[in-house]
Amino acid sequence: MSKNIRIERKSGIALQDYIPELARLRIQVFREFPYLYDGTVDYEKKYLQTYIDCPESVIVLAFDDNKIVGASTAIPMKYETDELKKPFLEHDYNLDEVFYCSESVLDSNYRGLGIGVRFFEQREAHAEELGGFKHITFCCVERPLDHPRRPANHVPLDKFWNKRGYVKHPELTTSYTWKDLDDTEETPKPMTFWLKHDS
Repeated sequence: MSKNIRIERKSGIALQDYIPELARLRIQVFREFPYLYDGTVDYEKKYLQTYIDCPESVIVLAFDDNKIVGASTAIPMKYETDELKKPFLEHDYNLDEVFYCSESVLDSNYRGLGIGVRFFEQREAHAEELGGFKHITFCCVERPLDHPRRPANHVPLDKFWNKRGYVKHPELTTSYTWKDLDDTEETPKPMTFWLKHDS
């Protein structure tokens, strides 16, 4: 592992060449708790196409030499799915003023090096450059405390997110459907949003 981790922002068509490696990394990381996602490369490629098609999107990439070891996605909320937009519309948010930080994935060998902080910094910088946003948000899956796959040493990221200025908003919830490891079919998962307001 190199100590020279390079962070780059890519948008739109510039992402095309990275999609296969990003799909692989997302499947690898999202198999871990709390997502337990049993995904496919084909689905991930289709999902990531949204970021290629939207010129206002961004994917922040972490490189060790030429190998992608982490990635963090974001896009204005108005381009997102109805499931994500619905709770904001129900609570009278202007979608044009909401920037959505979708997911971050990082190879477990590179955690604890401050890359997660840089992911947030770069996505927030992209939102500021686009301009017009009053809220930056992301959502996370809610798993029961007694979930059988919860590792004994699992530490929620709440303190890290609070330190970055994000606050949990229990009134803003949605659900996403995917197939968990060990399951035979897809099931809906509750998701809760965290928000950071423009100061």
